[in-house]
Amino acid sequence: MDSSKDLQFLKNKTILVTGAAGFLAKVFVEKILRIQPNVKKLYLLIRAEDTKSATQRMFHEVVETELFRVLRDTWGENLEPFLTKKMEAIPGDVSYENLGVKDFSLREVMWSEIELVVNVAATTRFDERYDVAFSTNTMGAFNVLSFAKKCMNIKMLLHVSTAYVCGERSGIIPENLFDYMETPIETSNKLDITEEKKLIEHKLKELEAANGSETTITSTMKNVGIKRARLYGWPNTYAFTKAMGEMVLGHYKENIPIIIIRPTVITSTYQEPFSGWIEGLRTIDSPIIGYGKGKFKFLLANPRTVLDLVPVDMVVNSMMIAMMENAKQECCSQIIYQIGSSMRNPVKLSDIVKYSARYFATSPYINKDGKPIKVSKSFLILNSSTAFRTYMTIRYLLPLKGLKLVNSIFPQVLKKVNFTDMNRKIKFVMQLVELYKPLCYSRECLMTQTLRS
Repeated sequence: MDSSKDLQFLKNKTILVTGAAGFLAKVFVEKILRIQPNVKKLYLLIRAEDTKSATQRMFHEVVETELFRVLRDTWGENLEPFLTKKMEAIPGDVSYENLGVKDFSLREVMWSEIELVVNVAATTRFDERYDVAFSTNTMGAFNVLSFAKKCMNIKMLLHVSTAYVCGERSGIIPENLFDYMETPIETSNKLDITEEKKLIEHKLKELEAANGSETTITSTMKNVGIKRARLYGWPNTYAFTKAMGEMVLGHYKENIPIIIIRPTVITSTYQEPFSGWIEGLRTIDSPIIGYGKGKFKFLLANPRTVLDLVPVDMVVNSMMIAMMENAKQECCSQIIYQIGSSMRNPVKLSDIVKYSARYFATSPYINKDGKPIKVSKSFLILNSSTAFRTYMTIRYLLPLKGLKLVNSIFPQVLKKVNFTDMNRKIKFVMQLVELYKPLCYSRECLMTQTLRS
């Protein structure tokens, strides 16, 4: 991402980034500002009541994070004036028409200036309320597309999805488009997105009429989401609603060129802006930390299963190169890039167990008494949901919440899935060789860095 062509592509561009306060979007924004300070403007859509609140969130949750350390070191006291000129926080929400941007004059300016739209907004909880996940992940994609269609100088829409839209499929997963209302398994149940929307509205009205408490409504809508997802062949509400979001984009795109990025399990930064930055606990982190603290003594998984990991800065690099390489694509085109490591350098779950044990043996957690926590050198491997339920019920009297976690998350780590990443032009592949080199070297080195972060 340092060639003159890469930098020229971003020069003087006006870009709308949704979900700008999120983990992946922050790394994307920081990268642009660092490598191409001559970008014209970044409109950052942030959920907030007004411009003041959105701006406060932008500085507090984005600019003031450790991620922007290199930019602060580079610009010093000139950083804030630079960012104020290049970034504008927009209060809004992808769940609403016109992205919830209420100021008509502002919308007109945005429609006249925006050339690239990058949709990173999503709710990523596997068991999110169905109405919330549907409005953000499915209708949010539609609303972003509708907004992009109104941009007079639009070049493309890049939409961040997930590789796990594949649902219950296993084996080699190609970079195929979803047909409208397609399901990953053969089923007599016909998926109709419009009907799903009506079902959600009907269920909410029913709960409201029954004077259901907020707790009851939340619990009910979570259960509805999981049931609808499994009915059609997805393990959880997140993957289901993201898949429907892709379907909506393909069905309604008209003349808007679309790039869909499907990352796998995103981990901490490998190199940029520095190694080891992460925010919050991601998918793989919680069980590893639990193991390091001596609280996690078993693993629900097939030890030979490949867990597809990719550092967040590699995802961002791939997003940027995809935009650059498709900048002159034909009207109405749509292309998918799966970004992961399972085909290039697969990491087995047994490797993660081994690397974790080795890491915590030399760099242990310290308990409240100031003593190092010793970890077991071996996990109890439970390679089926049934075995897990039996073990947990006997030993811990597993609560309902734990069973829901098993059902919604672990089907993906019990299956043997490999995501192809061949849907690229020759030039794209050659540029990615450098970006992916770290994944072709030491898997243990990469895993150790993730543990340190």
